[in-house]
Amino acid sequence: MAASPRADGSENVIATARHIVRSLATTSEAADDMMRILSAFDRRLSVVPDLFSPSRCAAGEDEAPSSAVDDEAPAPSSSSFDAEQSEADARLKAAERVIFHWDPSNPDSLLWDSPDTAAEYLSAVDEVLALTATSRGDLLACAEVTLQIAITRLGDEFRHLMIRNTDVLDAENLHDSIQRLFLSFRSPMSDAAAEDVEGSPLSEQCVVARATTIALPETQIPNLIRPEAISDLRQIADRMIMAGSRNDLCRVYTSVRCNILADCLTVLGADTVSSKEVRRMEWKTLDKKMKNWMQALKLVVGVISAERQLCEQILAGSDDLKEDCFDEVAKFCVMHLLKFGEAIAEGQRSPERLFGILGMYEVLAEVLPDMGALFLGDSKDFICEEVERVLLGMGDAIRGTLAEFGNAIQGETSKKALPGGEIHPLNRYVMNYIKLLVEYSSLLNQLLEDGSIDGLDSSEGGESMTPVAHRVLLLVSYLEVNLEEKSKLYEDAGMQYVFLMNNVLYIVQKVKESKLMALLGDNWVRKRQGQIRQYSMHYLRASWTKVLSFLKDEGLVGSSHGLSKTVLKEKFKNFNFAFEEIYKTQSAWKVPDPQLRAELRISVSEMILPAYRAFLARFGGYLEGAWHPTRYIKYTVEDLEKCLADFFEGLSLPSSHFRRKLSLP
Repeated sequence: MAASPRADGSENVIATARHIVRSLATTSEAADDMMRILSAFDRRLSVVPDLFSPSRCAAGEDEAPSSAVDDEAPAPSSSSFDAEQSEADARLKAAERVIFHWDPSNPDSLLWDSPDTAAEYLSAVDEVLALTATSRGDLLACAEVTLQIAITRLGDEFRHLMIRNTDVLDAENLHDSIQRLFLSFRSPMSDAAAEDVEGSPLSEQCVVARATTIALPETQIPNLIRPEAISDLRQIADRMIMAGSRNDLCRVYTSVRCNILADCLTVLGADTVSSKEVRRMEWKTLDKKMKNWMQALKLVVGVISAERQLCEQILAGSDDLKEDCFDEVAKFCVMHLLKFGEAIAEGQRSPERLFGILGMYEVLAEVLPDMGALFLGDSKDFICEEVERVLLGMGDAIRGTLAEFGNAIQGETSKKALPGGEIHPLNRYVMNYIKLLVEYSSLLNQLLEDGSIDGLDSSEGGESMTPVAHRVLLLVSYLEVNLEEKSKLYEDAGMQYVFLMNNVLYIVQKVKESKLMALLGDNWVRKRQGQIRQYSMHYLRASWTKVLSFLKDEGLVGSSHGLSKTVLKEKFKNFNFAFEEIYKTQSAWKVPDPQLRAELRISVSEMILPAYRAFLARFGGYLEGAWHPTRYIKYTVEDLEKCLADFFEGLSLPSSHFRRKLSLP
């Protein structure tokens, strides 16, 4: 009875190796090469180099050890069987000559550089595949080793073909084509809004462009594999599947495709960024990456769809394999993008990030159904759960950032009064911020619906207000309180009210020209307009009451001496001085709104000019015979009216200008 084969199958391996050397080693150098190649595939051959010596090959010492003989195999008993074996052996040798000609360890020279060479090699592989299905014993063992060598070579060819025929490696062309698509779908923030937002006291810069939905037609998704390579890749994949090398094929396919799509994402500006890097990143850089991420996410849905089509075309030989490969590549893409979304959600709750997070949330929620539809079974559940997890984190970040924005408004305590009482940068920033915030009302109503907001005046809202309206009302109330405090930085009481008029009017205008009007309503606007009228009356009293006191009769007529010219002269002198001081001061004050500016001038005119005209008519004649009467009666009513035209213009006038404008001839 023959000895039992060794457990590790060394006898079959050695017999197969001897067969290969016998078939191909015509010189000692060839034998050495074969030894090196085969030893690289199986370490058991490295300990028996004498098997490959030229002398043994030449002597035909190719008998297998007795232990390698199949005890159950019947001995050849007919010339027909011998002929079949001889024919099979010849077929294997012919295939081996083609396969072993290409060193698997040196893929620099590729089979697919020549279509004829590739076709010849595939025919040889097909021959070996057929022999593995019909052969037994030593011939089967030899055919299997030869097939393994061929499949290893095909795996390398598959990798190189896929890389060489991938358009993404031409980064410049891919970048240009994709950017052309993006430019046609971008919706930049208006210049006016950008100017209002930049330089805010709350942050260095806040770019708050609304994220645009990017609807890319399927025909515009970049084809990352050149179509002419699909057939070649399919032919290789079919052989590897038939050879039972599904795992090797899956490993090659997924590693190449993941690297290619990673390059694609890098070109799109959506490369991998850790949470730590996000925290340390400058805002301008981070803002750009957030926009790139939104663009890439929308495009990647199309890319993943194209990836499924690619799997269908190349890996059609195995349904399970193409699904496994697609899942791994598609998950890589999705998780690559979700990692950045997660890092943003965990990042700093600074106001300038809010609109980027809102845009990211909106785009991610929008693509979720399409993304989920690309996966099946457990993979679909996994992807949807991961997306939902990131969305949940982003929702928390949005709520937290809104709360931080409110805190920032309340905590902005700059102590420098603005020259001229103009609109405060905080006001511009907050109102433009809120104005853009309501563009996300639908989303915010979902995210804020469970939140409670305290500190609201019930007369300005009510239970019927939406969550967004409540939040906006709260933020505006924070702003109004802050502006009220900032008005106290001005020592001049009149200027305090001009400052408040300017800033409350600005708030009202921003509300009326935007969707804020629908949220806050007519009553809210009317109340602020009433405040502006009150501030106007307070301004008139604070700035002009003293001036008017010099145009009253008190002190002019004594009980026994008649009209006192001395007192009259003092009244004119005091009036002139007070008016000149107000002119120099309030011509430098700034009221940007032309209608409010005109209304204030009319109010001043109606208060001052009739009183001066009447006073001048009643008492001007008493000074006609006085020494230098123009020292006291310096101005006509028309002079004063002309001067009032300069009020609230923000002028910085030298004293000479004042004298030229006001002095009588």
